[in-house]
Amino acid sequence: MDRAIAFAPRTLGGAPLLLAFPPTGGAPHPTVLWFHGFGVDKEVHRKELEQLARAGFLAIGVDAAGHGARRMPDLDARQAAPHEQALRTMVELATRTADEVPAIVRALADEGLADAERVGLAGVSMGGYVVYKAVLVEPSIRAAVAILGSPEWPEGDSPHRHLDEFHDTALLSITAERDENVPPAAARGLHRRLATEHPDAAQRYMELAGAVHLMSEQHWNRAMDETLRWLTRHLVKSGTKSRWPGAGEPAAGTAVSPGSGR
Repeated sequence: MDRAIAFAPRTLGGAPLLLAFPPTGGAPHPTVLWFHGFGVDKEVHRKELEQLARAGFLAIGVDAAGHGARRMPDLDARQAAPHEQALRTMVELATRTADEVPAIVRALADEGLADAERVGLAGVSMGGYVVYKAVLVEPSIRAAVAILGSPEWPEGDSPHRHLDEFHDTALLSITAERDENVPPAAARGLHRRLATEHPDAAQRYMELAGAVHLMSEQHWNRAMDETLRWLTRHLVKSGTKSRWPGAGEPAAGTAVSPGSGR
């Protein structure tokens, strides 16, 4: 019988967290910070945190700036604003959240909870935006998965302008072919540009055929399977970190090459 996953709320690095501990193995653990979407909070991803914990990670849900335990009183109104205004709010909050990652990682390492050499990120929708920014502000991040996010922002210091700073992180981007909320072109383009210097960057992009932003259960399960495979490969099974560590490939079948002209 599977052992129950222990959850514990904490505040570290100034951010409200939900820690899910792996059922076996002692600290410090390989660790994954998980970032939620716009308007929700860390609690909606207990299932994903449990999956990560059962895979051997200290899995940590992070309440984004302005969300969850620190929810802005006008967040609902900001989210319901016209698209450009709502996007501006989302990018601002994603940036603030990403800027907290170094302090969170340091606090986890200082408490002996996280192995500072094996820290990864994953996030969905707005959380994917956080991932693209956080790998730039915290270069120790070893592996990351951005699901339904975009590295290309309409204003501010957009991550897609910093290609050289992605090279130390094994970054997997998972997008939905028919996503009208966050079209896949920006993530696809990032990996295409990265591949001009590092050919394996093309293997780090997956576009789920027929999927939309609010994924079906089948598409979401596929995205999570690939996320778990990726993070396990780079945080649990791999050796010392190096520039563009050997990635392998996401499983074939629904991936669309970044070179495809759409």
